[in-house]
Amino acid sequence: METRARVVIIGGGALGVSLLYHLTAEGWSDVLLVEKGELTSGSSWHAAGLVTHTVSSLNTAKIVKYGTELYSSLETETGRPTGWHGTGSIRLATTSDEVDWITYVKGVLDYVGAEAHLLSPNELKRLHPLVSTDDVLLAIHTTGDGHVDPNGGIHAMAAGARARGAQIFRNHLVTGINRRGDGEWEVSTSNGTFVAEHLVNAAGGHATQVGAMVGLSVPIVNVVHQYLTTEPLQEVIDLDFELPVVRDPHASCYYRQEQDGLLVGPYEMGPKLWQAKDWGSDFALLPPDVDRLLPWLERAGRRIRVFEKAGIRRVVSGPITHTPDAGFLMGPAAGLHNFWLCCGSSIGIAQGPGIGKYLAQWIVHGQTEINVREMDPRRFGDYAAGDYGVARSLDEYEQMYQVRFPGEFREAGRPIKKSTIHGRLTDAGAVFAEVYGWERPKWFDHHGDGERYSFRRTNWFDQVRQECRGVHERVGVIDLTSFSKYEVRGSDAASFLDLISANRIPSRQGGIGLAHMLTDLGGIEAEATVTRFADDFFYVLSSIRGEQHDIDWMIDHVGGNEDVNITNITDGTGMVLVTGPRAREVLAPLTDADLTNDEFPWLTGREIDVAGVPVRALRVSYAGELGWELHHPKSQTLRVYDAVMESGTEHGIVNFGSYALESLRLEKAYKAWGIELTTEVTMLEAGMDRFFRVDKEFIGREATLAQERAGRRLQCVYTVVEDGDADPIGNEPIFDGDRVIGVTTSGAYGHRVGKTLAFAFVVPEYAAAGTSFHVSILGEQRLAEVLAEPAFDP
Repeated sequence: METRARVVIIGGGALGVSLLYHLTAEGWSDVLLVEKGELTSGSSWHAAGLVTHTVSSLNTAKIVKYGTELYSSLETETGRPTGWHGTGSIRLATTSDEVDWITYVKGVLDYVGAEAHLLSPNELKRLHPLVSTDDVLLAIHTTGDGHVDPNGGIHAMAAGARARGAQIFRNHLVTGINRRGDGEWEVSTSNGTFVAEHLVNAAGGHATQVGAMVGLSVPIVNVVHQYLTTEPLQEVIDLDFELPVVRDPHASCYYRQEQDGLLVGPYEMGPKLWQAKDWGSDFALLPPDVDRLLPWLERAGRRIRVFEKAGIRRVVSGPITHTPDAGFLMGPAAGLHNFWLCCGSSIGIAQGPGIGKYLAQWIVHGQTEINVREMDPRRFGDYAAGDYGVARSLDEYEQMYQVRFPGEFREAGRPIKKSTIHGRLTDAGAVFAEVYGWERPKWFDHHGDGERYSFRRTNWFDQVRQECRGVHERVGVIDLTSFSKYEVRGSDAASFLDLISANRIPSRQGGIGLAHMLTDLGGIEAEATVTRFADDFFYVLSSIRGEQHDIDWMIDHVGGNEDVNITNITDGTGMVLVTGPRAREVLAPLTDADLTNDEFPWLTGREIDVAGVPVRALRVSYAGELGWELHHPKSQTLRVYDAVMESGTEHGIVNFGSYALESLRLEKAYKAWGIELTTEVTMLEAGMDRFFRVDKEFIGREATLAQERAGRRLQCVYTVVEDGDADPIGNEPIFDGDRVIGVTTSGAYGHRVGKTLAFAFVVPEYAAAGTSFHVSILGEQRLAEVLAEPAFDP
């Protein structure tokens, strides 16, 4: 006998139950959850239950804020206690970098609307008299934080879901998953079969096993985490209030009150993996291994002196999930229609309510009200499983309470993917980032110092200035092999691309256009450059991080009878950009093609030879200068690069990296997908009116126009910001007096114009050119003015 539902969720932990609850809140009652044991019987039940807003991600902060609100109100709704303790929490800063980080976080929370205060050591001592403040420079107090009983919170959500019609099937071990001919998912369990339109892997520590049933590599590892609870302490008993939770980067520990004692949980160096065998045991713990924690417990004892003399009542040791970037997996699985991931959170009790809310929106409505690019499982490729995933996840565990700097890409697990000119770039001093597995140059270190990370300008700044100057005054070359590249062919290719693009697809052979793909609700789902090489052949380029996301989006929108074939050629295709006023002089000796404006105008693509290599040459440049992208077989990148560098020697050619490219694109006022262009906004709110062709039909057109008639919520603006020793990096709040009116999305110093520039979204009445307001950058209120035109345009 089979049971049918619109959605089947596998896994009854914090994330799975939250999704069930929120699907019913969105109006879908024909939903069910299957759990191999009892609810919370995996990693949820032994969690410490901490919930904090102290995160530097704007959208994760929104997720946590929602969680605190839900946990504090669920008992009223469902009649089930959640054990919510609204104690607030404190994050300590003992170095200047940590001070900058918590100051940045304070700005994020100001925009989100989560109450937070920066505390001096004396103010901290009044809130938590047991904490030693000898080395504390500053602290952040997030008043809405607290901790919850994991069992109570999850069962309260389950009760709410059941009350709205959802079903929960306990003791149903999943034994197989099959995609039926009609596209629905069939789930076999130890106690029956379920059929669903949508299937969700919320199996927590067993998510990799469920993924394997459909041939999916899920980049999750289980790391053993331990915490201790103490015997009662007189100093705690004597308090007339409950202590706030403390997070201490020096000891890499969290501390909270547990009845009349303390609970201490270290994120130690050298953590251990736990490998799931079969389906494991429910409500099981692992043997304690306190010796590994001793260096961190000693530091904890120096932070909270009463802990040094405390008797240990209990040690809790159990596996928790981690991913290679410490983020969770929330969204569609790569290449599998209506198969969703809802797993991988290392702090699932804190993030579970928000993850369930926004994934429910995604499943039901096709988009969310927040930007979910950093959460989408397709931010990883298959490279993220295996040794890379293990190394990165263990490193992320160790770094749980350490500062993560702008531009920092840690070395664990690298390299995975390298361009064939990686060695040349290394010899030239390249400092690399890792993006979607690719090693991509950030800047070129000619002094051999390596990058000194900071929230402020540091040793890369002057060398990036020289790269920008070289591109602007002469010519530069950058390796962009990692960008995503697709071929779209077929007799219906043109009409297909026209339907999914808000802009018109180029009509002339060799024409290049910018295409934005929208959701049914009008949000900006993807951005691509489209070159027409024939009536039935288009070359499509998109973001590095969008490789799997964008091909999924295109394939999902091909009609059943359309003659359209889409091929991902990213890994086999190299790409370098040659750009600057002398770009034509560098390339001309290497090709027989006519590169003049008359024969090879801007926004034109041609198939030519460069240094004897067949190349698709596109006359576009994200740097805003004269330039050509040279696309070619990856095996020939070294030949092309060496020829360009040799020809460019007499013209003063320079290598440049992504830091310089970011500066150059900000000066030209080019907006970026996933940053300025997201599903949170429409094309018109994003200021992309000239790419929104209202005189044709395309997906998302009517929804965008309906929102425009209802009134814009926000408007993207381009600003010049008062100079300082730090530049905006995104997510800084914007103020008019004490009123928060917007938030930055990205920023950089423009070396060609000598000014700090930033994109931001503000409420519409502040969007007119010449309007001024203040941007809070590391706590400093800096004057900003809206610009009408790009700061630089050659």
